[in-house]
Amino acid sequence: MLMQEKISVFLDRFFDYLRYEKEASLHTVTNYSVDLAQFAEFLEVRGINSPAEVDGKTIRSWLREMMGYGYAKTSAARKLSSVRSWFAFLFDRGLISSDPAKGIRGPKLPSRLPRALSQEDTFKLVDAGQLGEDPVRDTAVLELLYGCGLRIAELASLRWQDVDLDERMVRVLGKGNKERIVPFGTCALKALRNWRDSGAGNGGFVFPGRRGGAITVRTVHRIVRRAALKAGVANVTPHVLRHSFATHLLEGGASLRVLQELLGHESLLTTQHYLAVGADHLRKSYELAHPRAKGDNGDVQGNDDSVCSQK
Repeated sequence: MLMQEKISVFLDRFFDYLRYEKEASLHTVTNYSVDLAQFAEFLEVRGINSPAEVDGKTIRSWLREMMGYGYAKTSAARKLSSVRSWFAFLFDRGLISSDPAKGIRGPKLPSRLPRALSQEDTFKLVDAGQLGEDPVRDTAVLELLYGCGLRIAELASLRWQDVDLDERMVRVLGKGNKERIVPFGTCALKALRNWRDSGAGNGGFVFPGRRGGAITVRTVHRIVRRAALKAGVANVTPHVLRHSFATHLLEGGASLRVLQELLGHESLLTTQHYLAVGADHLRKSYELAHPRAKGDNGDVQGNDDSVCSQK
Protein backbone atom coordinates (compact mmCIF):
# COMPACT_ATOMS: atom_id res chain seq x y z
CA MET A 1 0.00 0.00 0.00
CA LEU A 2 2.84 2.37 0.81
CA MET A 3 4.15 1.98 -2.74
CA GLN A 4 0.80 2.74 -4.31
CA GLU A 5 0.32 5.73 -2.01
CA LYS A 6 3.64 7.16 -3.19
CA ILE A 7 2.55 6.90 -6.80
CA SER A 8 -0.88 8.32 -6.01
CA VAL A 9 0.61 11.44 -4.39
CA PHE A 10 2.36 12.33 -7.66
CA LEU A 11 -0.78 11.59 -9.64
CA ASP A 12 -2.89 13.77 -7.35
CA ARG A 13 -0.51 16.69 -7.84
CA PHE A 14 -0.84 16.32 -11.59
CA PHE A 15 -4.64 16.13 -11.47
CA ASP A 16 -4.76 19.24 -9.25
CA TYR A 17 -2.61 21.01 -11.84
CA LEU A 18 -5.01 20.00 -14.62
CA ARG A 19 -8.11 21.09 -12.69
CA TYR A 20 -6.99 24.30 -10.99
CA GLU A 21 -4.06 25.67 -12.98
CA LYS A 22 -4.69 24.50 -16.51
CA GLU A 23 -8.49 24.51 -15.93
CA ALA A 24 -8.91 21.42 -18.10
CA SER A 25 -12.41 20.09 -18.73
CA LEU A 26 -13.84 17.26 -16.64
CA HIS A 27 -13.74 15.06 -19.75
CA THR A 28 -10.01 15.70 -20.19
CA VAL A 29 -9.21 15.02 -16.52
CA THR A 30 -11.24 11.80 -16.65
CA ASN A 31 -9.29 10.57 -19.68
CA TYR A 32 -5.98 11.29 -17.96
CA SER A 33 -7.22 9.53 -14.82
CA VAL A 34 -8.13 6.35 -16.68
CA ASP A 35 -4.86 6.21 -18.63
CA LEU A 36 -2.62 6.95 -15.67
CA ALA A 37 -4.49 4.53 -13.40
CA GLN A 38 -3.62 1.77 -15.87
CA PHE A 39 0.00 2.88 -15.90
CA ALA A 40 0.12 3.02 -12.08
CA GLU A 41 -1.27 -0.53 -11.88
CA PHE A 42 1.43 -1.67 -14.32
CA LEU A 43 4.09 -0.10 -12.09
CA GLU A 44 2.63 -1.65 -8.96
CA VAL A 45 2.76 -5.16 -10.40
CA ARG A 46 6.45 -4.64 -11.18
CA GLY A 47 7.28 -3.33 -7.73
CA ILE A 48 8.10 0.20 -8.87
CA ASN A 49 7.67 2.51 -5.90
CA SER A 50 7.91 6.01 -7.39
CA PRO A 51 8.10 7.86 -10.71
CA ALA A 52 11.84 8.35 -10.16
CA GLU A 53 12.33 4.60 -10.63
CA VAL A 54 10.71 4.57 -14.08
CA ASP A 55 12.94 4.51 -17.16
CA GLY A 56 12.30 4.42 -20.90
CA LYS A 57 12.44 0.62 -20.96
CA THR A 58 9.59 0.48 -18.43
CA ILE A 59 7.40 2.78 -20.51
CA ARG A 60 8.07 0.83 -23.71
CA SER A 61 7.20 -2.41 -21.92
CA TRP A 62 3.93 -0.90 -20.71
CA LEU A 63 3.10 0.35 -24.21
CA ARG A 64 3.70 -3.13 -25.67
CA GLU A 65 1.41 -4.57 -23.02
CA MET A 66 -1.35 -2.10 -23.92
CA MET A 67 -1.04 -3.06 -27.58
CA GLY A 68 -1.10 -6.72 -26.56
CA TYR A 69 -4.41 -6.16 -24.79
CA GLY A 70 -5.89 -5.23 -28.15
CA TYR A 71 -6.06 -1.45 -27.81
CA ALA A 72 -6.20 0.38 -31.13
CA LYS A 73 -3.10 2.32 -32.12
CA THR A 74 -4.95 5.60 -31.60
CA SER A 75 -5.94 4.58 -28.04
CA ALA A 76 -2.41 3.43 -27.21
CA ALA A 77 -1.01 6.70 -28.58
CA ARG A 78 -3.41 8.68 -26.39
CA LYS A 79 -2.42 6.68 -23.32
CA LEU A 80 1.24 7.31 -24.04
CA SER A 81 0.46 11.01 -24.40
CA SER A 82 -1.07 10.97 -20.91
CA VAL A 83 2.05 9.35 -19.47
CA ARG A 84 4.26 11.85 -21.29
CA SER A 85 2.27 14.76 -19.90
CA TRP A 86 2.54 13.39 -16.36
CA PHE A 87 6.31 12.95 -16.49
CA ALA A 88 6.79 16.33 -18.19
CA PHE A 89 4.85 17.92 -15.34
CA LEU A 90 6.92 16.10 -12.70
CA PHE A 91 10.17 17.10 -14.40
CA ASP A 92 9.14 20.75 -14.81
CA ARG A 93 8.25 20.92 -11.12
CA GLY A 94 11.57 19.38 -10.08
CA LEU A 95 9.90 16.28 -8.66
CA ILE A 96 12.07 13.97 -10.79
CA SER A 97 15.60 14.56 -12.06
CA SER A 98 15.00 13.37 -15.63
CA ASP A 99 12.05 12.71 -17.92
CA PRO A 100 11.95 9.01 -18.88
CA ALA A 101 9.09 9.52 -21.35
CA LYS A 102 10.94 12.09 -23.44
CA GLY A 103 11.75 10.65 -26.84
CA ILE A 104 9.53 7.59 -26.45
CA ARG A 105 7.80 6.99 -29.77
CA GLY A 106 4.25 5.78 -29.93
CA PRO A 107 2.72 3.46 -32.49
CA LYS A 108 2.72 4.79 -36.03
CA LEU A 109 -0.77 6.04 -36.79
CA PRO A 110 -2.43 5.84 -40.20
CA SER A 111 -3.02 9.17 -41.89
CA ARG A 112 -6.69 9.86 -41.32
CA LEU A 113 -8.36 12.87 -42.83
CA PRO A 114 -11.43 14.41 -41.23
CA ARG A 115 -14.60 13.13 -42.86
CA ALA A 116 -16.93 15.75 -44.28
CA LEU A 117 -20.33 15.42 -45.88
CA SER A 118 -21.16 16.95 -49.22
CA GLN A 119 -23.17 20.15 -49.02
CA GLU A 120 -26.18 18.34 -50.45
CA ASP A 121 -26.08 15.60 -47.80
CA THR A 122 -25.49 18.15 -45.05
CA PHE A 123 -28.53 20.18 -46.08
CA LYS A 124 -30.66 17.03 -46.21
CA LEU A 125 -29.53 16.03 -42.73
CA VAL A 126 -30.14 19.45 -41.18
CA ASP A 127 -33.56 19.68 -42.83
CA ALA A 128 -34.40 16.25 -41.40
CA GLY A 129 -34.43 17.87 -37.96
CA GLN A 130 -38.00 18.87 -38.78
CA LEU A 131 -38.88 15.17 -38.70
CA GLY A 132 -37.29 14.59 -35.30
CA GLU A 133 -38.64 13.77 -31.87
CA ASP A 134 -38.82 17.49 -31.03
CA PRO A 135 -38.73 19.20 -34.46
CA VAL A 136 -38.16 22.77 -33.25
CA ARG A 137 -35.40 21.82 -30.84
CA ASP A 138 -33.76 19.29 -33.16
CA THR A 139 -33.65 21.76 -36.04
CA ALA A 140 -32.02 24.39 -33.82
CA VAL A 141 -29.44 21.85 -32.58
CA LEU A 142 -28.51 20.78 -36.10
CA GLU A 143 -28.41 24.32 -37.48
CA LEU A 144 -26.00 25.39 -34.72
CA LEU A 145 -23.76 22.34 -34.99
CA TYR A 146 -23.33 22.87 -38.72
CA GLY A 147 -23.80 26.65 -38.83
CA CYS A 148 -21.15 27.36 -36.17
CA GLY A 149 -18.99 24.23 -36.20
CA LEU A 150 -19.46 23.78 -32.48
CA ARG A 151 -18.04 20.88 -30.52
CA ILE A 152 -20.76 18.80 -28.93
CA ALA A 153 -19.83 19.90 -25.38
CA GLU A 154 -19.81 23.55 -26.47
CA LEU A 155 -23.34 23.26 -27.82
CA ALA A 156 -24.62 21.42 -24.74
CA SER A 157 -23.30 24.06 -22.34
CA LEU A 158 -24.46 27.07 -24.38
CA ARG A 159 -26.55 29.65 -22.49
CA TRP A 160 -28.91 32.29 -23.86
CA GLN A 161 -26.76 35.03 -22.37
CA ASP A 162 -24.03 33.94 -24.80
CA VAL A 163 -26.30 34.25 -27.86
CA ASP A 164 -26.83 37.59 -29.61
CA LEU A 165 -29.71 37.12 -32.02
CA ASP A 166 -29.56 40.71 -33.28
CA GLU A 167 -25.88 40.51 -34.23
CA ARG A 168 -26.08 36.79 -35.10
CA MET A 169 -23.13 35.97 -32.88
CA VAL A 170 -22.55 33.31 -30.25
CA ARG A 171 -19.89 33.38 -27.52
CA VAL A 172 -18.40 29.92 -27.07
CA LEU A 173 -16.32 28.60 -24.19
CA GLY A 174 -14.06 25.99 -25.76
CA LYS A 175 -11.23 23.74 -24.64
CA GLY A 176 -9.15 25.09 -21.80
CA ASN A 177 -11.84 27.69 -21.13
CA LYS A 178 -10.73 29.57 -24.23
CA GLU A 179 -13.45 31.95 -25.36
CA ARG A 180 -14.23 32.73 -28.98
CA ILE A 181 -16.95 34.52 -30.94
CA VAL A 182 -18.62 32.68 -33.83
CA PRO A 183 -21.17 34.19 -36.25
CA PHE A 184 -24.16 32.25 -37.53
CA GLY A 185 -26.39 32.61 -40.57
CA THR A 186 -30.03 33.32 -41.23
CA CYS A 187 -31.06 29.65 -41.14
CA ALA A 188 -29.62 29.17 -37.65
CA LEU A 189 -31.16 32.52 -36.60
CA LYS A 190 -34.63 31.42 -37.70
CA ALA A 191 -34.23 28.06 -35.95
CA LEU A 192 -33.06 29.66 -32.71
CA ARG A 193 -35.88 32.19 -32.70
CA ASN A 194 -38.45 29.46 -33.30
CA TRP A 195 -36.94 27.43 -30.44
CA ARG A 196 -36.89 30.39 -28.08
CA ASP A 197 -40.42 31.44 -28.99
CA SER A 198 -41.69 27.91 -28.37
CA GLY A 199 -41.03 28.51 -24.68
CA ALA A 200 -39.11 25.27 -24.14
CA GLY A 201 -35.82 26.94 -24.92
CA ASN A 202 -36.36 30.14 -22.98
CA GLY A 203 -34.46 29.34 -19.78
CA GLY A 204 -30.79 29.62 -18.81
CA PHE A 205 -29.41 26.94 -21.11
CA VAL A 206 -30.25 27.23 -24.79
CA PHE A 207 -30.95 23.50 -24.81
CA PRO A 208 -32.06 22.43 -21.32
CA GLY A 209 -32.18 18.79 -20.28
CA ARG A 210 -35.29 17.00 -19.12
CA ARG A 211 -34.06 16.82 -15.53
CA GLY A 212 -32.78 20.36 -15.34
CA GLY A 213 -29.35 21.57 -16.31
CA ALA A 214 -28.05 21.29 -19.85
CA ILE A 215 -28.98 18.83 -22.54
CA THR A 216 -26.81 15.71 -22.38
CA VAL A 217 -24.15 14.83 -24.92
CA ARG A 218 -25.95 11.53 -25.42
CA THR A 219 -29.17 13.33 -26.41
CA VAL A 220 -27.31 15.48 -28.96
CA HIS A 221 -25.76 12.35 -30.47
CA ARG A 222 -29.24 10.83 -30.71
CA ILE A 223 -30.64 13.92 -32.47
CA VAL A 224 -27.88 13.79 -35.08
CA ARG A 225 -28.12 10.04 -35.55
CA ARG A 226 -31.90 10.11 -36.08
CA ALA A 227 -31.68 13.00 -38.53
CA ALA A 228 -28.96 11.20 -40.48
CA LEU A 229 -31.12 8.07 -40.63
CA LYS A 230 -34.11 10.00 -41.98
CA ALA A 231 -31.87 11.80 -44.50
CA GLY A 232 -30.34 8.52 -45.67
CA VAL A 233 -26.82 9.57 -44.71
CA ALA A 234 -24.71 6.92 -42.96
CA ASN A 235 -22.23 7.15 -40.07
CA VAL A 236 -22.75 10.76 -39.00
CA THR A 237 -21.77 12.15 -35.60
CA PRO A 238 -21.87 15.73 -34.30
CA HIS A 239 -18.13 15.92 -35.04
CA VAL A 240 -18.77 15.11 -38.70
CA LEU A 241 -20.97 18.21 -38.87
CA ARG A 242 -18.09 20.24 -37.40
CA HIS A 243 -15.76 18.88 -40.07
CA SER A 244 -18.36 19.64 -42.74
CA PHE A 245 -18.67 23.22 -41.47
CA ALA A 246 -14.89 23.69 -41.76
CA THR A 247 -14.54 22.02 -45.15
CA HIS A 248 -17.41 23.94 -46.73
CA LEU A 249 -16.00 27.24 -45.47
CA LEU A 250 -12.60 26.39 -46.90
CA GLU A 251 -14.17 25.44 -50.22
CA GLY A 252 -16.03 28.74 -50.18
CA GLY A 253 -12.80 30.71 -49.89
CA ALA A 254 -12.32 31.20 -46.13
CA SER A 255 -8.68 31.50 -45.06
CA LEU A 256 -7.04 29.03 -42.67
CA ARG A 257 -6.53 31.80 -40.11
CA VAL A 258 -10.23 32.63 -40.11
CA LEU A 259 -11.06 28.94 -39.88
CA GLN A 260 -8.67 28.53 -36.96
CA GLU A 261 -10.47 31.26 -35.03
CA LEU A 262 -13.93 29.90 -35.82
CA LEU A 263 -13.02 26.37 -34.78
CA GLY A 264 -11.11 27.42 -31.68
CA HIS A 265 -7.95 25.54 -32.67
CA GLU A 266 -4.92 26.45 -30.59
CA SER A 267 -2.55 25.53 -33.43
CA LEU A 268 -2.84 26.30 -37.12
CA LEU A 269 -1.39 22.83 -37.79
CA THR A 270 -4.66 21.30 -36.63
CA THR A 271 -6.63 23.50 -39.01
CA GLN A 272 -4.33 22.61 -41.91
CA HIS A 273 -5.75 19.08 -41.93
CA TYR A 274 -8.70 20.52 -43.81
CA LEU A 275 -6.47 21.48 -46.74
CA ALA A 276 -6.25 17.84 -47.73
CA VAL A 277 -10.02 17.46 -47.42
CA GLY A 278 -10.57 20.32 -49.83
CA ALA A 279 -7.77 19.39 -52.23
CA ASP A 280 -10.08 18.06 -54.94
CA HIS A 281 -12.23 21.17 -54.81
CA LEU A 282 -9.16 23.40 -54.92
CA ARG A 283 -7.80 21.53 -57.95
CA LYS A 284 -11.08 21.91 -59.83
CA SER A 285 -11.27 25.59 -58.94
CA TYR A 286 -7.73 26.09 -60.21
CA GLU A 287 -8.42 24.29 -63.48
CA LEU A 288 -11.50 26.39 -64.12
CA ALA A 289 -9.89 29.70 -63.21
CA HIS A 290 -6.22 29.65 -64.29
CA PRO A 291 -5.58 30.69 -67.90
CA ARG A 292 -2.81 28.10 -68.42
CA ALA A 293 -4.71 25.23 -66.85
CA LYS A 294 -6.91 24.65 -69.91
CA GLY A 295 -6.60 24.66 -73.67
CA ASP A 296 -8.18 26.89 -76.28
CA ASN A 297 -11.26 24.68 -76.39
CA GLY A 298 -11.79 24.98 -72.65
CA ASP A 299 -10.62 21.45 -71.91
CA VAL A 300 -9.56 21.14 -68.25
CA GLN A 301 -8.66 17.46 -68.29
CA GLY A 302 -5.17 17.97 -69.65
CA ASN A 303 -6.01 16.68 -73.13
CA ASP A 304 -5.55 19.96 -75.01
CA ASP A 305 -2.14 21.60 -74.65
CA SER A 306 -2.62 24.18 -77.44
CA VAL A 307 -2.33 27.00 -74.92
CA CYS A 308 1.20 25.90 -74.03
CA SER A 309 4.17 27.25 -76.00
CA GLN A 310 6.42 24.21 -75.57
CA LYS A 311 6.10 21.33 -78.01
